[in-house]
Amino acid sequence: MDVATLRHERLRSHRLSAPAATIVEAASHMLATQAQEFWGGRWALASRTRGAPSVRAVDASFDRGEIVRAWTMRGTIHVIPSRDLAWVLAVTGERQLRKAALVHRNEGIDAGELDRAERLVRTALTGGNRLTRREVFEVLEAGGVSTAGQRGYHLLYGLSMRGVVCQGPVASRAAGPTREQYWVLIDEWVTDAASPADPLAEFFHRFIASHGPAGVRDFAWWSGLPLGVSRTAAESASARLKIVEDEAETLYVVAGPVPRRSAAAPQVMALPPYEEYYLSYVDRTIPCAPEFLAAIGPSLNGIVRPILVARGEIVGVWMHSVAVGRHADDPIPELFTPDAATDAEVAAALDRYRDFITA
Repeated sequence: MDVATLRHERLRSHRLSAPAATIVEAASHMLATQAQEFWGGRWALASRTRGAPSVRAVDASFDRGEIVRAWTMRGTIHVIPSRDLAWVLAVTGERQLRKAALVHRNEGIDAGELDRAERLVRTALTGGNRLTRREVFEVLEAGGVSTAGQRGYHLLYGLSMRGVVCQGPVASRAAGPTREQYWVLIDEWVTDAASPADPLAEFFHRFIASHGPAGVRDFAWWSGLPLGVSRTAAESASARLKIVEDEAETLYVVAGPVPRRSAAAPQVMALPPYEEYYLSYVDRTIPCAPEFLAAIGPSLNGIVRPILVARGEIVGVWMHSVAVGRHADDPIPELFTPDAATDAEVAAALDRYRDFITA
């Protein structure tokens, strides 16, 4: 499969050329959407949804309990439909905890400490209560569990991997889009948890549906699962997939209906940091020329910059601040290949984002 075709098909799988009807439909299709930057995860979903949904529309989906934010895999925060969180963590949670074991030991966090933290947090949140991160830390400190340094972060991480808490409704901020969510108990907040018959097969199928054409190595990277487990996942899902032969490796697409492309979908898009279209694959030279990869990231500190995409090719990066008083400022583009998109196309792409974040 040539690069142009691969990009064309992935744009559709990502619902960038075939946007979903609603925010929740976009989130369900993607299954897990990277959201280390809260605004970025929200914009990723809005970019995959018809019309021009605002940040308030995405926040409303969080407030209704339709989507949540959690460390779903690779120790990385994603937006995920609330009903899919438990079964995904059943596949990935234990492995994520094992990978964090050394850091937890260095922080003095063992199973007993997590048990104590869980009891305190459950007591504070039971009955539909919700707390900000700072308030959760205050509960832990009052109960004799230190949150000094990075301990608070790692305690929340550990409780999330246990399936105790997640980030749910949005904590409002008067002067601009919020950066914070309330912590809630998963077993109270999620009322319609899904239970796939074969979670591993479902995991692989949902990845291919939202990222294909893609291969086993891509899934292993994206999910954080070992290559052997990923091969098993592909075999288990094979009845719902089609194989696309490629010179380098076997690629998969879904066997059933695929999203219909929209003539109204923009050809040039300003996409968020940690964008799935770029980051979810072993070979990132498909969407981006090799000489520009370093300008996007991941950098040494792990940052992956927002990207400009023209007809499937990454042609630049952009920057913007959601700090109080600055979220209405003009986003600033930096093109790698100026002839790949017109000034008007880039301006329109950035205007769509600014309309989203300021609505």
